[in-house]
Amino acid sequence: MYSIYLIPLLLGMFLAINMGGSGTSPSFSAAFGSNLIRKNLIPGLFGLFVFLGALIAGKKVVSTIGKGILPADIVTLTLTSIILLSVALSLFLANILKVPQSTSQSTVTALVGPAIYFDMLKTDKLFFEILPTWFITPIAAFVITYLIGKFVYKPLQKNNFVTFENIAQNKILKLIVIAAACYVAFAIGSNNVANASGPLVVMAQNVLKVPDASNEFMLIMIVITLVMAPCFGIGSSFLGDRVLSTTGKEIISFGPLGATLISIVTATLLLIASLSKGIPTSLVQMNTGAIIGLGISKVGLKEIFINTPFKKILTIWIVAPILSLVLSFILTYTFDKAGLL
Repeated sequence: MYSIYLIPLLLGMFLAINMGGSGTSPSFSAAFGSNLIRKNLIPGLFGLFVFLGALIAGKKVVSTIGKGILPADIVTLTLTSIILLSVALSLFLANILKVPQSTSQSTVTALVGPAIYFDMLKTDKLFFEILPTWFITPIAAFVITYLIGKFVYKPLQKNNFVTFENIAQNKILKLIVIAAACYVAFAIGSNNVANASGPLVVMAQNVLKVPDASNEFMLIMIVITLVMAPCFGIGSSFLGDRVLSTTGKEIISFGPLGATLISIVTATLLLIASLSKGIPTSLVQMNTGAIIGLGISKVGLKEIFINTPFKKILTIWIVAPILSLVLSFILTYTFDKAGLL
């Protein structure tokens, strides 16, 4: 009887694998772009810290994804499968095109599709917390890294207070940069694992008739996290290399201090979103905003926007969430008309 629930579980795992491919970029592209870590070490470290972040700091985001946009009591097996499939397909497209894409935005829009269809969209959380955060955090990451790059990073380089070539050979600094990358992976775990586990947790809660905040509910959340988080490492192994090349090497050449700056700024903003209001938000876009901010402070606006894949990245940022919403809406409509919801 319960074997049918393997369908959404497998879809969640497929989504988590795609998220691992996409999430590798904002966590390790800075360290990779600085040539401070071997590529084959990235998936293991990434998967481990994603798991820790999800387990320690991911509860509020799970609640938002599971109940904050769509009423929890209508999250059935079929609807859960529709949501996860829509997100996975949009992210798979972005990974194939080698562009880092926001899992959170695609997940939220996939939830919005059936919510609109059933006229049950919870607008307060969406319009007054989630959407403003999506706009504010990438801009904040851009501004912070641009200002630090212009007034701290660039003057140090210009006046030769620090020899960056020598720093790159410093083992302690290398460990600090890698630790910052792991910190980003932890932040991803606190926010993005919920995109796969949130609908599954609520579905399991409905099936098993488990009350909120009970020991059984916490057990469900932990078990699903134990399944989903390792899939991020698998996705990093198979898909992460494609996206790493885009942000790590093609946008700007990083120094070790710049790499650490990007990692710390973006991860901190994401953790604030996760721990304060449980808002699913885009580390990918914050990371790219930070990269661009630092890049402009180093080489100028024209160089970044003309001679990098920024236009391609911006296009996919717009298209993928819309694709996710349209897919989930069409699939919900189709299954409902067929009497399968």
